[in-house]
Amino acid sequence: MEYQKKITEMAAGDAVEGFYILRSAVLRTGANGKTFLNATLCDKDGEIEAKAWDYSGPISSNEEGKIVKVRGTVSEYRGSLQMVMERLRTAEESDAVDRSALVPTAPIDAEASYREVEALVDSMTDGDYQAVCRLLLERHARALQTIPAAKSVHHSFVGGLLMHTRNMLRLADFLAGQYGDTVDRSLLLAGTLLHDFAKEQEFTRSELGLVTEYSLKGQLLGHLVMGAQEVARAAEETGMPEEKSVLLQHMILSHHGEPDFGAAVRPACAESELLSCIDTIDSRMEIYRESLAEVPAGAFSPRIFALEKKIYHHT
Repeated sequence: MEYQKKITEMAAGDAVEGFYILRSAVLRTGANGKTFLNATLCDKDGEIEAKAWDYSGPISSNEEGKIVKVRGTVSEYRGSLQMVMERLRTAEESDAVDRSALVPTAPIDAEASYREVEALVDSMTDGDYQAVCRLLLERHARALQTIPAAKSVHHSFVGGLLMHTRNMLRLADFLAGQYGDTVDRSLLLAGTLLHDFAKEQEFTRSELGLVTEYSLKGQLLGHLVMGAQEVARAAEETGMPEEKSVLLQHMILSHHGEPDFGAAVRPACAESELLSCIDTIDSRMEIYRESLAEVPAGAFSPRIFALEKKIYHHT
């Protein structure tokens, strides 16, 4: 029995015990009519699917985002590792838990990345877009530096939104230069900076800072609508001309590209087209980065839901 083994170091046949974050948990009924727990456990560096057979509680989706103590055996199923949990419970106050080893955080220098974001805002030549960005950046500064960019799929760790936003701003800055005769750089940078700010209201987060669920507003409105609404209010506060306000709202409402992917409207200007492409590039490259870390060189990954395919880790 190995105690507190890192998930990235687990192998088929390992018997392990320790504290891990319960990223997701769903009680299901098997073909035999018995209830089982289908879960995902994670630590700072990785995650693993986990099952507790013939289990009906007390742990369920209500405990998502909390720390649990687990004892189980690691096996391989359809090319991926999974843990069969023999015992599990939520962590207690008396437990000696090293939380710094459990909470996944963005692999970036947060302070330097935030300064880079501020510098790009300062480099805008359009005072109207810059004023709105400065106002909303100040209001969302703490959230930008701490919250994940998603519940799962990509950048779902603490500081993920800052990493995602910084990466996208770098791409936006480059592409604005590449297509300078077609693109308004200030508008592109502004839309890129602000496109996900409303995720602060969209998510419900655990005490560890991870996303556990979508808020009521997140489910009924979503971050695109809430983001556009906040931009409209900020534009009024700063005296931005109406057309610029509408363009910036359009950037946020269309950044998912197509209605099938959640966009309220399709991109209708060069800057919104680029923003949608940049968002797709960074999110998909992060899925590759996280997935390839768990795939040996020379092998294919299991089918990745978000990409709808397997990917190859070349040597």
